[in-house]
Amino acid sequence: MARDDFERVLKGKNIPILTLDNKWHKLFNNGESAEIKKQEARVNELLKQQGHINDELKKLKKVKADLMNDVVANMPEDGSPVNKDAAKKMKQDREMIDEINSRIEAFDDEMLDLPHRLNEENYKLMLMTMESCYEEILDNTEDIENIGAWIKSMRMELKKNILKKQQMEVKNVELYSYMHDIFGPEVISIFDIKYDVEAKKQALIAAAEARAEERKREEALKKG
Repeated sequence: MARDDFERVLKGKNIPILTLDNKWHKLFNNGESAEIKKQEARVNELLKQQGHINDELKKLKKVKADLMNDVVANMPEDGSPVNKDAAKKMKQDREMIDEINSRIEAFDDEMLDLPHRLNEENYKLMLMTMESCYEEILDNTEDIENIGAWIKSMRMELKKNILKKQQMEVKNVELYSYMHDIFGPEVISIFDIKYDVEAKKQALIAAAEARAEERKREEALKKG
């Protein structure tokens, strides 16, 4: 898939800020690429700026509210002229309010553009993320198919070896029984062959019965 395909999929989607999403971070347990790390840093920097501006706006608005209260408090309730000290304090308060208004306006202007820039950088990060995930999925799929083929091959090899082992065990029982019947236990003992024929026979019978039972269950499952 090309980047155009990803852009078409993302068109009109409301994308959350990825660096604030714990699930997004879990996608890169094996490490992010240098390109993604740089883009992540850009998004985080804009988030930091946004948080700083919001904090400053709250502080400025609080100071402005306090100054406005001071101005009102210094106004005589009876409408009489303001005394010299009160007038001086009101003038200082108004100057500070004007300065705060200018700063608030500047921050408001910056906040008009900042969310758009943040969304743009977050969108770029989303595209990089989709490309990275898609590439990893393709790589994993290839490995999964290769490992699956290896498992299938090993399973077939295992079945062959199990069958070969069983055949050899049956042959050993036959050979030992024949030698035992013909030559007797005294002669067999000189070959130092320690073989419990009866136990091996029972083991082979039990294994055969287990295989037959397993085949019955598989056939029943297929019919069901």
